[in-house]
Amino acid sequence: MKKLRENPLLLSAVIAIVALVASFWLLANPRSTLPFLLTLGALLAALLQPIPKWLKILIGGAILLLVIPAAGFKNSFLFELGIQTGIYAAMALGLNVVVGLAGLLDLGYAAFFAVGAYTWAIFGSPQANEFMPWKIFPLPGEYFYLFMLIAVVVAAITGVVIGSPALRLKGDYLAIVTLGLGEVVRVLANNLDQPINITNGPQGITPIQRPPIDWFIALLEKFGLQLSRAEAYPLFFYLLVLVIIGIVTLVNIRLDRSRFGRAWIAIREDETAARAMGIPLFPTKLLAFATGASFSGAMGALFAAKQLYVSPESFTLIQSIMILVMVILGGMGSIPGAILGAATVTILNVDLLKSASDYLNNLRNAGFTLDLGFFKYNFANLPNQLEPAKYERMVFGLIMILMMIYRPEGIIPERRHVLEMKKEEA
Repeated sequence: MKKLRENPLLLSAVIAIVALVASFWLLANPRSTLPFLLTLGALLAALLQPIPKWLKILIGGAILLLVIPAAGFKNSFLFELGIQTGIYAAMALGLNVVVGLAGLLDLGYAAFFAVGAYTWAIFGSPQANEFMPWKIFPLPGEYFYLFMLIAVVVAAITGVVIGSPALRLKGDYLAIVTLGLGEVVRVLANNLDQPINITNGPQGITPIQRPPIDWFIALLEKFGLQLSRAEAYPLFFYLLVLVIIGIVTLVNIRLDRSRFGRAWIAIREDETAARAMGIPLFPTKLLAFATGASFSGAMGALFAAKQLYVSPESFTLIQSIMILVMVILGGMGSIPGAILGAATVTILNVDLLKSASDYLNNLRNAGFTLDLGFFKYNFANLPNQLEPAKYERMVFGLIMILMMIYRPEGIIPERRHVLEMKKEEA
């Protein structure tokens, strides 16, 4: 492998061939998980390995804009998987600012996701007529883009409100307070149906307006694609998520290289030294908290428009834990690591665990007998409780334990973290 990395031409050829084979395999078998995972692996290899930039753009663009959409028309679940991966990747990048750069453990991050979702859900549905004097709701879908920006601002303000008392604490105390404040937002959404019905309580809000896509359908027709509105929406949201991920990634790169990013890293490494160097601790931490919250708010508005329904059950503690797992798995402080962690956890949770459960159920129902000569077992005797999809929290816990033991810096670690860990070992 080392010799291959030292030969950029050979490495480029190998990655290009793997990407080509994986793409054709996915197009031929769009309902199979393995070619999809291999295609994503080829994309990741192209982006991370030292190959020419033009080849990275070519492979990435071909897979994301051609191969996956083409396979998605045959299996719409791929669009759903891509959209959810993109939503969680953007939120992981936001939490990466808080946890990875500033070193602030936030266990209530799903609260900002809820704030963004309800910002559009309330005014993009008839729900606002319950408490507004003007009976003009729902607002037309064209307002969705405006409300994405409003959701960014509202989530950032919520981050300041929650962070103001929480960020005066450190370590475990900060984690406990953010967990509690995050749950407060969910409980408020669950109970703000009286005396004034703002959120419709546990029943949730539906239907929520989607942005109009007549222009998008007309654009596709120019390229020879005749799609109905129901067929075009998954592709539209998939491409919209890709655009947002690109913007969020660029913002993260600029923040990482800015004086704010350096200040966050200084606070993460040593607060006393950072204060001695003239860095105002509380305002700088609060800025990190608000920045991370704003990314989550934008994706909350997108989530509401895509799902057409929001309820408090969509923003539980497990959502915050999942996003934190994504950041730790990929590598705290690492931008590609956060995206990889989001893709890994989302695919594991949405597809692989459920596929494993379906496979075991099929073996159980068929009464399949595994006979290895020295060992024989009839799957009809398999307990009904044994379904991997029900044990996602245990799976995430095992992943975290294994990561802390064998690769605490993450799959794609930030260079600073690697140097720090080597220094500690020395």
